[in-house]
Amino acid sequence: MIFGIILEISASGLQFPENNGNLVNNLAVGEFRDLVKNTATILLSLFYASVLGLSGCERQAWNNPYPTTEAEANILYSAFDERPNHLDPAQSYASNEIEFTGQIYEPPLEYHYLQRPYTLIPLAAETLPVPVYLDEQGHTLPTNTPIDKIAFSVYTVKIQKGIQYQPHPAFARDEAGNYLYHHLSAEDIENAFELRDFPRTGTRELEAGDYVYQIKRLAHPKLHSPILGLMSEYIVGLNDYAKRLAQEYEKLAAVQGEPAYLNLHDYDFEGVRIVDRYTYQIKVHGKYPQLLYWLAMPFFAPIPPEADKFYTQPGMKEKNLTLDWYPVGTGPFMLTVNNPNREMILERNPNFHGQTYPTTGEPEDAAAGLLVDAGKMMPFIDKAVYKLDKESIPLWNKFLQGYYDTSGISSDSFDQAVKIGADGEAALTDEMRGQNIRLVTSVATSTSYLGFNMLDEVVGGDSERARKLRQAIAIAIDYEEFITIFTNGRGISAQGPIPPGIYGYREGEPGINPYVYQWRGGKPQRRGIEEAKRLLSEAGYQGGIDPETGQPLILYFDSPMAGPGAKPYLDWMLKQFKKLEVQLVFRNTDYNRFQEKMLKGSAQIYRWGWNADYPDPENFLFLLYGPNGKAKFKGENASNYASPEFDALFEKMKNMDNGPERQAMIDRMLAIVRRDAPWVWGLHPKAFGLLHSWYTNAKPNQIANNTLKYKRVDPELRAELRAQWNRPVLWPIVLLLVIFVISIVPAVQAFRRRERMAAR
Repeated sequence: MIFGIILEISASGLQFPENNGNLVNNLAVGEFRDLVKNTATILLSLFYASVLGLSGCERQAWNNPYPTTEAEANILYSAFDERPNHLDPAQSYASNEIEFTGQIYEPPLEYHYLQRPYTLIPLAAETLPVPVYLDEQGHTLPTNTPIDKIAFSVYTVKIQKGIQYQPHPAFARDEAGNYLYHHLSAEDIENAFELRDFPRTGTRELEAGDYVYQIKRLAHPKLHSPILGLMSEYIVGLNDYAKRLAQEYEKLAAVQGEPAYLNLHDYDFEGVRIVDRYTYQIKVHGKYPQLLYWLAMPFFAPIPPEADKFYTQPGMKEKNLTLDWYPVGTGPFMLTVNNPNREMILERNPNFHGQTYPTTGEPEDAAAGLLVDAGKMMPFIDKAVYKLDKESIPLWNKFLQGYYDTSGISSDSFDQAVKIGADGEAALTDEMRGQNIRLVTSVATSTSYLGFNMLDEVVGGDSERARKLRQAIAIAIDYEEFITIFTNGRGISAQGPIPPGIYGYREGEPGINPYVYQWRGGKPQRRGIEEAKRLLSEAGYQGGIDPETGQPLILYFDSPMAGPGAKPYLDWMLKQFKKLEVQLVFRNTDYNRFQEKMLKGSAQIYRWGWNADYPDPENFLFLLYGPNGKAKFKGENASNYASPEFDALFEKMKNMDNGPERQAMIDRMLAIVRRDAPWVWGLHPKAFGLLHSWYTNAKPNQIANNTLKYKRVDPELRAELRAQWNRPVLWPIVLLLVIFVISIVPAVQAFRRRERMAAR
């Protein structure tokens, strides 16, 4: 009946007779007639659209943020919440950057995707490099030579033949073989806004010289590589080379202006050299096995000199035409859209040399479906679209609607996604299981801790008084409670600086910190507060009273945390110290001021953390090595801890091969720092991830950064489920139609009656 009235109004056109200007509801006849006609037409169009939408919504939801042409395309969808600052491998060191650079660049080595512990395998290299040890005179030494007798180690890297770079304008040549875009005029650059504005592209084969060129770039005076200082300690001559390049650049800039072009092939140094087209060598001081881990990072990926020349032309940087914006690599993907305020897109590199999915893994991998694609050629997806999404709630809703393939779990959505059982294990809620969403967890190769400044007169030093004070605080601060309250159970209590998955970490009773925990019922149990109070009394602070003042002991927590979000944590910290009747005072500063305090060694208690650069205990134990003290040496030892015994063991351990001797040395080092307690060891975070049923080959890997090539999606299943989960709700439209008709019909009827009366 309702639809019939609407159709009647529209079809009849409301044939109003002409009149001499009568008004209905303050509208002229013509205006009223047009209003009714237009409104009826609009509502009828909405109705038709609704009916047509019902028939078409089976495969394409109305709220889909992506083009309809991509509905069943082989595309992975994800999000990012912070724009990457650097995509140049000489400078990039942030996790949100390596998410992209790891898919584009190919260093010589990578980590096996499935095996644990983390294992290095060749990537662009043919085999894992084996070091040759030399004495001071350059004579070759046996492999079992004691570390203190080794003057140099030489790593020879032989790369695979036939690897090609992605298509790029830097390689484009004319018919005569000259580079098309290496001598651009100011007008050429003025008319270029994106890389695609250079229509011609080219490629060439990867060469050993490209790896050498990138290692030299670490010393470029305009790049400020974050690893130059560390690498200068090991790569022979790199420090002097950096000084030389700074001088040469200054000379060239005086002639060429800024930016000046340094062709690094014109400047050599001892630490790296080209052997032949597919072979190069790196020479380091002493024995440094950790170099292999660095060879799996983008810092040591190849950069073709053609790209350096192309991007260094005057005016290019102002247009964001740089390696920081448009990388050039040989990896499975290339960056085709860089709009960090909206989206970033990786697409399959048409020149990729190909790589097969692993055929082996851990025992449980086959049952988990992680070997279904064993031996198949990668990558499996054609494109990866990353949308900027800073707010957790919209991101979460898009994941539930199927518009993102994976999701982390924020505190806001944790209870909706996960429930913690009585045994402390996490499981998905019924809602998540109803959507066939999967939960994957892994312990991060990182540590978060509360640190004591060992230069401080109260909490620092190696006296028995200060040591027992620190031990008492370590017992009192209940990190099991912290993990429950602030991380939704996503973490494990740390027993020392080394996290699980890193060599040197011990499981079970041998791995606990006996000064804070006891082994009971097959798990570590925190010692009671009475024991903490006993230690506090033995330190001279009976009942938490400072004997010098006769008042409660006052300690200071220095932190850049501020605002309403920080209050729950700060309140919790007050509660922990209150257990000992110790008064904790917060000294809040901005982050720059906090950094300055840490550099000067003027903080007392602070909160800090560290993420692994590579899976070796040296990368965590060096945080407590005396010569790395932050206040004295500007290193990463934020607590300024110094123990002659620990330092001596560290110097022997750091470059040893893994084995019983190294493990025994690590055990002794851990016993020392557990006793001295420069840290309240805190926690190792757990990473929780949610995956849709169409997203496969996903195994958490906390070290590898080039994992996109392993992932697979089923776009047809995704399109089907999206349509099911996002069916349009049409009853509000129908209700609006009903309300409109009910309201307009009396007006139309009244209008017709008045017109008839006027006609009579």
